[in-house]
Amino acid sequence: MIGTEVSEKFWPQVWRAFHLPTRVEACSRVGMRILWIIAIVLAVASLARADEDVLELILVAGQSNAVGFDANPAFLPKSDHDAEVKFWYRCGDPPVDDHDISSSGKWIALAPQPKGSPKEKSSAPRQYGNFSTAEGGFGPEIGLARALREQQPDRRIAVIKIAFSGTAIGTDWNPDAQEGDVQGDCYRALVAEVKTAIAAAITDGESIHLRAFAWVQGESDANAVDAPLYARRLTHLIANLRTALAAPDMIALLAVNTQFSAGKNKHMPAIVGAQQVVANTDPQAVYIDTSKATIANAVHFDAQGTLDVGKWFAEGLIKLEASKVPAAVK
Repeated sequence: MIGTEVSEKFWPQVWRAFHLPTRVEACSRVGMRILWIIAIVLAVASLARADEDVLELILVAGQSNAVGFDANPAFLPKSDHDAEVKFWYRCGDPPVDDHDISSSGKWIALAPQPKGSPKEKSSAPRQYGNFSTAEGGFGPEIGLARALREQQPDRRIAVIKIAFSGTAIGTDWNPDAQEGDVQGDCYRALVAEVKTAIAAAITDGESIHLRAFAWVQGESDANAVDAPLYARRLTHLIANLRTALAAPDMIALLAVNTQFSAGKNKHMPAIVGAQQVVANTDPQAVYIDTSKATIANAVHFDAQGTLDVGKWFAEGLIKLEASKVPAAVK
């Protein structure tokens, strides 16, 4: 279950250690000290086993650079870590519909996503073809998961990716929009897919911890109307998502393509600044600088850039978590 407490495994160990037959009560003080040591060792071992049993969820969401629109999987190096990571996804072009590509409502191994069967580009607004190439694509989820497995091999992780190209935080990801309204459908899809994925994992016997939320978005809000509202909207989105998923301590990793429009969009600095403001005011958030990521064009990261952004997400997550661990425990 979400946020499973290890106390269910911890205290029985202590209970058994001290509620021994009556003759133990006659033990010397030295004997009782030994029992205390045994109890502590058992408890620590129990905690370690409990941590190893937890499946840590990483959410990835946003617009086209979260989708990985120009990240061609032909340039993705192979990694044995992919088979170690559970993966659940739904992504494509807005609005949320049957032309999205998905893991078909089940957990699979981490992998690039196929192009699927997108709508014709001329059939409706914001139809981009899901990915730019016939091979499909991948988002920062792969670099993120690989880096976590490389640096923390004893921790089990799973990734849920819900992303849609060309989407804006004030409309498509609006948590206040009502059911049936096209506004907010990306946010509702995110919450619904995460809950369904968690339920499926629990049915499979998993204990779940929602560890982090990686957000790659902001380019669609880089305009005179929406840019000034971005910090407030992002704060509101994160707060609502934590509440909806009963994950108040879920870490938010925030990024946007800082190179969007090759410097021609004068509102991009405001979006970057807004993400930094949110990261500086939310102790459970961190801004990830993508300015050194390689790009395919003025809009999207390329395959290597997408991998690097994912790796930087992992590094930011690990660094933030380490900063919160008491010095005596490190």
